[in-house]
Amino acid sequence: MSPFGCWGLPAALLALFCCPGSREGFEIRMYPEQLLVEPGGSKLVNCSTSCAQPEAGGLETALTKSLLQSGPQWNQYLVSNISQDTVIYCYFTCFGDQKLKSLDVSVFYPPKQVLLKLQPAWVAAGRPFTVECHVPAVKPLESLTLTLLHGKEALCNKTFTGEKNGTRGATVTHNGTAHREDSRHNFSCHAHLDLRSRGGSILHGVSEPQMLKVYGAFQSPSQPKPWGTAMLTSPGTRHPSSRSPE
Repeated sequence: MSPFGCWGLPAALLALFCCPGSREGFEIRMYPEQLLVEPGGSKLVNCSTSCAQPEAGGLETALTKSLLQSGPQWNQYLVSNISQDTVIYCYFTCFGDQKLKSLDVSVFYPPKQVLLKLQPAWVAAGRPFTVECHVPAVKPLESLTLTLLHGKEALCNKTFTGEKNGTRGATVTHNGTAHREDSRHNFSCHAHLDLRSRGGSILHGVSEPQMLKVYGAFQSPSQPKPWGTAMLTSPGTRHPSSRSPE
């Protein structure tokens, strides 16, 4: 006689069809698959399972969490006060078998400040000068690109792949020799934080434009007259004579 008895086999088959996770395994899904947030922000996290009748389920995290909604196979949480990179775990138990799924949480700092400095601001033609761009408190550094521009011409690009995140921010410098044409276009710095690989978008920041003041090599730097400027006089204006009084 069958070990299932008269009703054992149909009941076992019914259990397989009704509860596939009990014999063939089950899956856990989390949404979003990547979590990107500014410091102190909050995000919704959904956990679900393919198990038809999970025995238990939840979200494991050191962050502040609140259960907003739930169903037989899913839970929705609000995760708050996110201040640093971390990992969140979703778990379910199906017929004694427990599984976990992890979600990476990344905190980013957008390039809100892009600071440009010309050293020196006044320079003689043919003399060296430096353009420096600094972006404080930006993260992740490996996703950042800084571009120095003179007008529409790119002077240099700098990426920060492989550099550790910190509080010092990011800096790029360019050394040049002053020419009279440098006074005709502004210098600027553009910051691009590409977060697409982390589920975000490209964030942009730009500095205030600055112009390098270039004066002739034989002019006095105390009262330099930049290239491209002219002295304007109104009709009838008389300039003092350079002759000595008789």
